[in-house]
Amino acid sequence: MPLALVSSVVLTFGWLWFFVRRDRHPEPAWLLARTFGWGLVAWAVSAAFEGSFDRLPFPLLVMLLTAVVEESSKFLAASTVTSEQAFDEPMDGLVYAVTAALGFALLENITYTLSFGTNAATWHVLLTTLAHALFSAPQGYGLGGQQLRGGRWWRSRGLLLSIALHFVFNGLLTGKAGWPQLLALSAVVVLMAFLARRYYLHFETHARENPQPP
Repeated sequence: MPLALVSSVVLTFGWLWFFVRRDRHPEPAWLLARTFGWGLVAWAVSAAFEGSFDRLPFPLLVMLLTAVVEESSKFLAASTVTSEQAFDEPMDGLVYAVTAALGFALLENITYTLSFGTNAATWHVLLTTLAHALFSAPQGYGLGGQQLRGGRWWRSRGLLLSIALHFVFNGLLTGKAGWPQLLALSAVVVLMAFLARRYYLHFETHARENPQPP
């Protein structure tokens, strides 16, 4: 089990490096660490709410409420940086949203490993660590889009898309196992990766065309 916990930490910070390195103007380490910490808190808050969902008799409603609570919690964690001076370009929205999501994923994975053991946790860690980061990409795009263009709907649209992706993903995970389910789940993951890549490329182009003063 210690090896599984260490692997979870290594994988989480590996994905964090993968996403954060795309920022041409790196963010302060202390602010990334604080946002990651708020992601940990977001998981604890979500877990407290989700403990009451087991009594609900409708599985689809449980999955929807889970997606709403988890994505809203991660979104609030990422939003704690928007008033900071360091949040000064659209790419920052993606950086901090993914950072909060990976903090959330780490504590979820640690708890899952301690509860169910290494064998049960292996696939959970491999699948959900990246999934949480990709769920949050639309939120980051919304935060960055609002910073770039203004307007009240950027955040709402980003959050709603994150909730929708999370809901569909969870529905496929809990559905009947088989090739159709696997293909559909793969298609959703590819769609999320495509959206995240598109968001990053958009904001990278903006960063190149609008260099910050030294």
